[in-house]
Amino acid sequence: MAAIGLEIRKRFPYADGRKFGSVGAYEQIDAIITFAVDPEAEQNQAIVDLEYAPRDADGKVRFTADFSFVKPVDPSNGSKHLLIELPNRGRRRVIDTFNMSGKDAAASPDPGDGFLFDRGFTVASIGWQWDVYRDEILMGLEAPYVDLSQFDDPGQNVVEIRPNMASNTWFLADRIHRPLKVADLNDPNAVLYVRDYEDGDTTVIPRNRWRFAQETPDGVLPSDEHIYLESGFIPGKYYQVVFASNDAPVAGCGLLALRDATSFLKFDSVSLLPDVGNLDVAIGYGVSQTGRMLRHFMHLGLNVDEQNRVVFDGLMPHVAGGRMGAFNHRFAQPSNQSYPSFGHLPPFTDTDSRDPISNRSDGLLSNLKELSAVPKVMYTNSSAEYWRGDCSLIHTDATAAKDVDLEPTSRAYHFAGTQHGAGFLPQSHEGAAEGAKGVFAYNVVDYSPLLRAALVNLEEWITSGKEPPPSSHARIDHESAVPRSSVFDTINKLPGQPKLDPKKLWVMRKTDLGDRADQGIGVYPPVEGEAYPCLVSAVDADGNEVAGIRLPDLSQPVATHAGWNPRDPETGSPDQIVPMQGFTRWFPVSAKDRSAVSDPRPSIEERYESREKYDELVRRDAKTLVDEGYVLEQDFELVVQNALDRYDVAVNR
Repeated sequence: MAAIGLEIRKRFPYADGRKFGSVGAYEQIDAIITFAVDPEAEQNQAIVDLEYAPRDADGKVRFTADFSFVKPVDPSNGSKHLLIELPNRGRRRVIDTFNMSGKDAAASPDPGDGFLFDRGFTVASIGWQWDVYRDEILMGLEAPYVDLSQFDDPGQNVVEIRPNMASNTWFLADRIHRPLKVADLNDPNAVLYVRDYEDGDTTVIPRNRWRFAQETPDGVLPSDEHIYLESGFIPGKYYQVVFASNDAPVAGCGLLALRDATSFLKFDSVSLLPDVGNLDVAIGYGVSQTGRMLRHFMHLGLNVDEQNRVVFDGLMPHVAGGRMGAFNHRFAQPSNQSYPSFGHLPPFTDTDSRDPISNRSDGLLSNLKELSAVPKVMYTNSSAEYWRGDCSLIHTDATAAKDVDLEPTSRAYHFAGTQHGAGFLPQSHEGAAEGAKGVFAYNVVDYSPLLRAALVNLEEWITSGKEPPPSSHARIDHESAVPRSSVFDTINKLPGQPKLDPKKLWVMRKTDLGDRADQGIGVYPPVEGEAYPCLVSAVDADGNEVAGIRLPDLSQPVATHAGWNPRDPETGSPDQIVPMQGFTRWFPVSAKDRSAVSDPRPSIEERYESREKYDELVRRDAKTLVDEGYVLEQDFELVVQNALDRYDVAVNR
């Protein structure tokens, strides 16, 4: 057993002792879990640099992680099903997401409508990310570090800088995560690059124009955690700084923490926490960054523990797109999301297929098939992951010549007309990552009911063998999967719509990280080659997507809903898109309003004779989604009310 210690920090009644259905009360346990893994074990060989990490007297590599779980007070009343999340950037959100609390991340998540607990789930969160600044809310991992002095050439690190406001100083990390510190502030081999857009040409900024330093009240002072650019970082441009670091955390231990914390709760909890009760079913959930980590976890074949027990019965990588991530290489900063690195390498499909661009044949599940450890998988994505350039690679070949079917144990669902995070009312213009801002207020389509149904369908698939609904996404053979430029042909007809440059949209390219890439050591910038095609859903005359699971927001629309948004000119590069954020542009209320702005979309009054008639149409479409299995019966009224709420906003604004 890899989990060798559990230090309980807090144990208390969850939600002040609230009782959930027939399950009753829950309790929350917050702890520090200690792992000791065997670096020689076959099951751990995929973890980069684990062999060089310090070992204890037994030859094991030790590390610790934050661990929190909410369980029934009486385990016999629960379902014995575990839902365990990888907290996104340290924030535990799985309870808030599925229970639709609408709350921010907290040390003890709000119970919301109690959905997970009424179903008897034990819900856990495991810290996995070494670069999180840990506190009461943020969960992380204390990774082992490798002594780089044993290597003649340990390699270099890269940090990407994507400013949305003018600044001369930048912290050497993504957002506010822990940085990898600079080894030599005067390193002549350190290089700062800049691009006009994500896929643009790379230019070197002369070394005498920047330094490792930061602005302070006492002037610009040397810093091993900051970079200072004399002329300032320009909003809308993309910078990359390459340098040598003294820090080499074994980032892949985060993957082992997920595996071994789950194995502990599923098989071995009696050894350290006798009253928890072992669990029968384990489902892993990751969102965005951590959804990409689940894809990486599968590809590395990590779904068996050191005792060769299959750990996960099901996985839900949500809004992960077709990529993996910075989770298992030397100098890996897991917070990185867009810079071309190890996470941009194939495979993209879960089934074995040949990629003529990379000249590789592989599949996301290939290693797990050899181990007979393939879990049931639900890939759920918004439109934003398609528009950023990689999501269609999940279900097309590398040249977009044909569709590729998933493994029989997998499903892929596109939540049509949605952005990265579920939309909400009132419509907001705030909240984009890193200070980004879109021209239009953000997308309001709430896909939460679709995500809840996917979880229940996955649970039933595992426990009873009940087949879930078929995959739903754009397809080449249906002519519903199209290049992004064809969507602009329709969207650009909307009044006041900024014209974007199709050449500046994000793409995936063949990525060559150098001769030591197989050892997890990259060369930056990598050599980029041929671009992979990007396909998105075709749109109708209103600009709404025709493929994927269409909520009534799209089947009976009162607006155009997109998974992308033009950048606001004040943040630079207005001919590019804001990552992850979509827009909702309401239809004109009346024919008069429509005529006044020359809007090609029929008005709401021209479409629907009354709110009562709109209610009828929405109920019909919501029932179809329930009958097809994409929405739960218990969420029928929620889906209807969501559409009616948006109708009311559209006609009363």
